[in-house]
Order: sequence, then C-alpha cells, then structure tokens
Amino acid sequence: MATLGLRSWVLILTLAPTVLIGVLLGSYFTFHRFQELDEELIERGSNIVEPLAIASEYGMLHNSREMLKRLVGVSHRRHSETVRAIAIFDTRHKVFVTSNYIRNFNTLRLPPGSTVPPNTMLEYTSNGDLILRTPIHQESNLYGLKPDEPTPIIGYVVAQLNSDGAVLEQHRSALAAGIIVLVGVILNLLFTFRLVKQVTEPISEMVDAVDMIRRGRLDTRVAGPLIGELDELRQGINAMAKSLDESHLEMQQNIDQATSDLRETLEQIEIQNIELDMAKKRAQEANRVKSEFLANMSHELRTPLNGVIGFTRQLLKTPMTPQQKDYLVTTEKSANNLLTIINDILDFSKLEAGKLQLEQMPFMLRDTIYEVATLLAPNSHEKGLEMVVRVADKVPDNLIGDAFRIKQVLTNLVGNAVKFTEQGSVEISSKLLKEHEDKVTLKIIVKDTGIGVSEEQQKSLFQAFGQGDSSITRRFGGTGLGLVISQRLVHQMGGEMGFESTPGKSTTFWFTLCCTRSPLPLGEPLPLDEVHDRAVLIYEPQDSSRRALADPLINWHMNVVSVSEPFEWQHQLNSGQHFLATLISCASCEKDMSQMGQLIRQAKVCSDQVIVLTNHSDPNVHEMLREMGADNSIAKPVNPSRVCRTIGHFKPLQTVAHKPQPAKAAKHDARILAVDDNPANLKLIAALLSDLVNEVETCEDGEFAVEKALKQSYDLILMDIQMPRMDGVTATKEIRKTELNRSTPVVAVTAHAMQGEQERLLSQGMDDYLTKPIDEEALQRLILRWVPKLSADSSADLASIDGIDWDLALKRAGGRESLAQEMLQMLLDSLPDVSDSLNKAYQEQDRAELLHHVHKLNGACCYTGVPALNKLANELETLLKQGIELPDIEPEYLEMLDEIALLQQAAKAVMA
Repeated sequence: MATLGLRSWVLILTLAPTVLIGVLLGSYFTFHRFQELDEELIERGSNIVEPLAIASEYGMLHNSREMLKRLVGVSHRRHSETVRAIAIFDTRHKVFVTSNYIRNFNTLRLPPGSTVPPNTMLEYTSNGDLILRTPIHQESNLYGLKPDEPTPIIGYVVAQLNSDGAVLEQHRSALAAGIIVLVGVILNLLFTFRLVKQVTEPISEMVDAVDMIRRGRLDTRVAGPLIGELDELRQGINAMAKSLDESHLEMQQNIDQATSDLRETLEQIEIQNIELDMAKKRAQEANRVKSEFLANMSHELRTPLNGVIGFTRQLLKTPMTPQQKDYLVTTEKSANNLLTIINDILDFSKLEAGKLQLEQMPFMLRDTIYEVATLLAPNSHEKGLEMVVRVADKVPDNLIGDAFRIKQVLTNLVGNAVKFTEQGSVEISSKLLKEHEDKVTLKIIVKDTGIGVSEEQQKSLFQAFGQGDSSITRRFGGTGLGLVISQRLVHQMGGEMGFESTPGKSTTFWFTLCCTRSPLPLGEPLPLDEVHDRAVLIYEPQDSSRRALADPLINWHMNVVSVSEPFEWQHQLNSGQHFLATLISCASCEKDMSQMGQLIRQAKVCSDQVIVLTNHSDPNVHEMLREMGADNSIAKPVNPSRVCRTIGHFKPLQTVAHKPQPAKAAKHDARILAVDDNPANLKLIAALLSDLVNEVETCEDGEFAVEKALKQSYDLILMDIQMPRMDGVTATKEIRKTELNRSTPVVAVTAHAMQGEQERLLSQGMDDYLTKPIDEEALQRLILRWVPKLSADSSADLASIDGIDWDLALKRAGGRESLAQEMLQMLLDSLPDVSDSLNKAYQEQDRAELLHHVHKLNGACCYTGVPALNKLANELETLLKQGIELPDIEPEYLEMLDEIALLQQAAKAVMA
C-alpha cells in the first residue's frame, strides 16, 4: 500500500465509494423488492384461504363434501395462476375435500398428533412453494362458551401457492439493479481519469520545486496559474521559500531568548524544589503526629472499653433478672459498636499509609460466608427479613487468602443490607468467574430489597466519612468508613467492587476475589455415601430459602422433595413415601408455634429423622424443639453441608435423660503477675485470670512489679506498657536482671493497635502481645502457650520450638490439633532434604531448580505455623520471580538457611 502513487490513490478513492454505494443501494432495493414480492404472495394467499375457511364452516358442520368441493374448486379456478392446490382437512388431519388430485397429501396436512393452530400459519416447501394453513372455527351455536373462551376448531384449509412468478420477477429486479450499478461505475471511471490528469502533473512539478528548496536553492519558484486549491498550494510554496531566510534569522533570535528564559526557569525550579522539600518534611511531621494521635486515641479509648466490655461479660455470667440481662447485653453491644468504630478508623489509617498486611493462609469459602451470615442473621430475623445464602456448585471451597479481611468486607456489606432494609430479604451469592491452573476469580454478591441509593447519593458513597445523606448517621449510625475500607481491602486483594441500586426497591453490592486453590482439603469430608439416592422432604414456604437449600442437596444426588404449601405437605405425608429426613422451616408455622409440635409428629410417621430450621439462636428454643420431638434443630441461614452431615451421621437416641451440665474447667496450677496502672483494668484482668489459674497477684506500677519479681518467681507476667512512674518496657528490662524471673515470659498488654506496635514491643524484650479490650479466649490461649507445665502432650513440645506459632498452626488446620501436629512434624522431617536441595541448586547456579524448591517450601509453610520461615521463603520466591540475580539475593538466601537450621536444632533438642 505504501508504494501506491497519487494516481492510484485517486482512482481507488474515487471508484471504491461509487462501487460500494452502488452495490449497497442495488442490494438494498433488490432485497426490498424480494420482500415485497414475498409479502404480496403471502397476502394473495391469505385473501384466498381465510375467506374460504369462513365459508367452509357450514359444510364442515353438516358434513357436506359436495358443497365444499364446489367451493374449493371455484376458488382454485379463479386463482389458477397462483394456486397449485386447495384442500380441507378435519381436526384428525384427514382429507375432507380437495380441489384437484394431489399425489402426496403429507406436504399439505399437519403432522399426526399435532394441534391445529388458532391462526393462519405459513410454511415453505423444499421446491419454494408456499403453504398456508387456516383453521376453520365454529362461530355458530356458541351460547355455552364464556366470553374469554376460544371458539372450537373443526378443521383447517390448506392452500399450496405457486411461487414461480414471484421468483421470476425477483430475478428481473436483480438484473436491472446490476445493470444500473455497472453503468454508474463506467461513468465514474471516465470522470476519474480526467480528474487525475489535471491533478497529478501540477503536483509533480511542485514536488520538484520543494526538493530544490530543500537543497538550499531558495530562489526556486513554481510558475504558471493552476486551478483551485492547487494554485493556493503553489502560492504557499513560493511564500515559504521567500520567508525561509527571514525565518532563519528569527530562529536564531528565538534561541537566544529561549536560553535566557531557561536560566530563569531553572532558578525558579530550584526554589520550588526547596519549598517542596520543606513541604514534604511538614507532611511527614503531620503524618507522624496523626499516627501518634491515632495510637494515643486507640490507647485512651481501648483502656476504659477494656473494663466496660470485660466486666459486662463477667456480670453476664452471674444470675440476674431478664431486664438486667437485657440492659447488660445492650451495654455490651454499644461498647462493641464503639470498638468497631475505633477499629475502622485504625484500619482506614493503615490503608491510607499502605501498611495493611494481608495474610495468605488456607480457608474454607463456604464456612466463611455462612459464618458472616450466621453472625448477622439475628439482626435480620428481628426485622422479619429473609437471609439467604447461595453458593454456586462450581465455586471451589478450599482456598488460600485472607479469610479475616474477606469476612470484614462481607460483614460490612451484609450489615449495611440488613440495616437499610425494612422488609423483604437479604441474599448472599457467589459464583465462579474464571479459573486458570490453581488461580480462581470469584464474584460475591450481596443483594437487598431496601431503600436503595439515589443517583446523587451514589457519587459520594465510596468517600471517607461520607454517607448517603446527612440523616443516615442519625437514623442508622456508623462512621461512613465501612464501604471505603471494604473497597480498598478488595483492591489490595486484587479484586474490584461495585454496586447497582434502584431507589426505593433494591441495592446490589458485589466484589471479586482472586485466590489460589488449596491443594489440601481443610474440612471433614461429607458423608455423601450415606445420603446417596436417599429421599429428603423439605417444608419451606420461603422460595429463596427453599431453593438455596434444595439445590446443593440435589447436586449431592439426594432425592429432594420440596413443598411450600400446607396442602402439598399433606399430599406428601399421605403419599406413602418414606424419607431419610424431613426438614421443617419455622416459617411454615410462624404465626402459631404450637403447630410445630403437630408438624413434627406428622413427619415422624414417614421419616427417620426430623430437623427443624429455626430463626432463633437461643439454646432454650432449640431445647424446646427437641422436647416437641425434633431430632435436631438448625438456625437459619442453613448451611447445606451441616444438613448433609446431620443427616448422614444421624443416630437415633435411645432414651432422653436429663440435660447434662457442662463440667467447669479445672484451674491451671500456675502463678501469674498482672501489672496495670488502671484499677478497673487490673481488677478485670484479675477476675479473668482467677477463672483460669490458681494464683493471681496484681500490681499497679512498674516499680512495684520489679520489687515483687525480686522476691517471688512467676510462671507468666502480664505487663501494661504506659504507666506513670516506670513504664512496662523499663520494668521488663529490670525484671530480666533478677534471678527468679530472668526467663519468665512477659506479655505486653496494651491498648495501642497501630501498625508496627507489636514488632516494636517484641524487639524491646517482650515475649508476646495482647491488645485491649482483652478477649477471654485469647487470654486462655496465651496462658496455654507460655506456661509449659500446662501442656504435657506432644503438641506442647512442638509449640515450645522457637519459630513455631502453635495458635497459627491450629488456625491453619481448621482447629484440628492432630492435623496441625502432623503437618508440623511433616515439615520438620522434610527440612534436611529441603536444605540439601537448596544448597545443591544454589551451588550449581540453577535458577529454575532453586525457584522450584523455594516455591515448594513456601507452599508447605502456608499450612503450618512457621511465620518466620514462611516470610523468608515468600520474600526469596518474590525476588527470584522478579529476575534478581543470584549473588544479589545471597543475604536473603543465607537468612532462610539459618532459620531452617534453627528449626532443625530446636526440633532435635525437643524430641530428645
């Protein structure tokens, strides 16, 4: 295309549009003419058969073949140039009369067993003929019919039309269009050649003149008058040559001026750089002040909240009236809401600073979603909303990612959906978008039927501290940070977030996740063999909940029968079919719970087990349902996996004894010192520790703690950080100097929750870190971790190894201690071979082999509690994937080998 000259381009650009437009117009009008001829043929046929169908009613009713034969014969003769044949068939598709002999009636009649259409229908035969079929309606004697009831059909008329004339006319139209296009192209070609001659020759002369000017002959001019724009171009070339000398001189002057301006600009830039550097220092100082303010604010708010929440929980364990309990529950909720606001502000600060770190650990997606739904279900049920969870069957369950942050995002979206919905439902769904090898992309959707968001409010929805309008905070509460934090968390996890809303009707929020498949199953396998091909009856009036429960059970090859109405329920009970289990929703007797006992007794007759699906999480309600006869009860929203396990592992109860009381956990034989300058916090810590250990001593200052450490040995010391006379870090250093408590674990108890606080305290001599408000379960895990004589099994031996985080190992094993121990032991056993393989690959400078072994080690660390080794392996794998040369990564490589060696030595010592 680049070698084509102006002449060729003019020919192409002139002929091509003409030919294209001519072909398009000819095709359009030809096609339009074809359609007109087809429509004319159809209209002509309709004008024949439809009046004929009306006239044939009498003959069909009186079985008058002679009259009908004359009728179709006359119609055929009058339209013989169009009609090939006319026939009348009855409703059983048998020939009643025909206008002439027809060799094959099958082309005219409808297929046997088919229904006569209520209106005229068209059909084209293989040879191009048109067949029209029109029903014969019985229009007389219809007194018994209702106004909207269709008239009965007593037969149909069929006409076969000859399309040869229409096809011939179509060919004529196409030929005429082709001739017109050809004539137009020839005329256009003649005009084009004339135009080319008048344009190309002057242009060639001007090209030569420009070339001479380019070589320096500025006196060159293009002579002779030309036509139109070519003359303007000639004048422009001559003017250009004349002004080149003047331009050369002017250009030199401009260069001198530009040089002068550049010097001034560089001076201004230098001044601006100084100002920017000063502004940067001020911004850094402001950021430091902000971080310090947030840290202090966190400490000052968490310290009193620790006492409020802790003592509220302690008080809830004591006997009290229902009204008192209600007040305390409200107090705890309010304190937790305040704590949530504090955490939101801190999370927002971490995200703003880019210091929020995401975990990569195995988790189960379905359990994560149902955990959020179960947590927020009580609020939903209090408002009478239906909470539905639907996870597509293709969505993988075992993934690697940050389950805590996923739950945080999902909790924000579902919490907002429940908050802004007064009636209807809240639905959580998930589907698989794409997968590639071990990478999957998921989409999680939260849809409600709430108040919606207007177009004006949507603009500020993802702005910090912004809500739909100024009345939102007064009506519903909140800081306006939830959606901002959720969106940024999703972006940091490699996904996207969006929403669609119809004001006054519904809102749909969605976000995508990019996760890695986990090669190891995390949960216990479902008992699919026990439920395969077994019948299950579901009585659920709510459509969404019924489908969400029935679909997974069907995918697991259960024979699911679902009903929604009382008469359907009674029909299934009377059908005589026996079911492995019957699931009864509380919505089936929502207005009168006394009917539940009757439904349970009815289901007992035809079921091995009866399970009630209830909106209540109160244990008393579940106990009452069991007293009514239910074998089990599950709170909504119902996890289908739990239903499968409940059904598959069901064992009938032999006798119903009195409800056993849970045995009170034995106290641990240990002495713990708690240090805190706040009397309320100190009292709370002592109360919590008193339930866990035998001896608890308290101290309100760091100096007093040091004095006690000189006189008495302790198994564990809980140390507050900010104290007036001697802070916790200084007190810890002094305690380390004493003989009795030189090796006693010291745990920092602080309300600071900013990024880097834990690392700072651990680097200053603390053994562990506990944030306020203090969680009782976290405190118990802390005691079990740091008091060696409390754990006598092999898991405690593993937990005592430096570099192993036993809590993390348990968490990554789904809470199963035996699996966590087995995984850790497998990793420790593999470390010698891993070390040899790494050394061999590094010595041979085999980058691919080294990356393979580092990736394998990193994957193994993801399922065990070795955070230090996991971090080093992950960093080294990232550097290798980025293409960093092997000599440049030697420090990271040696550090990882040192960590492996330390783990091996510690493991040998413990096992010995």
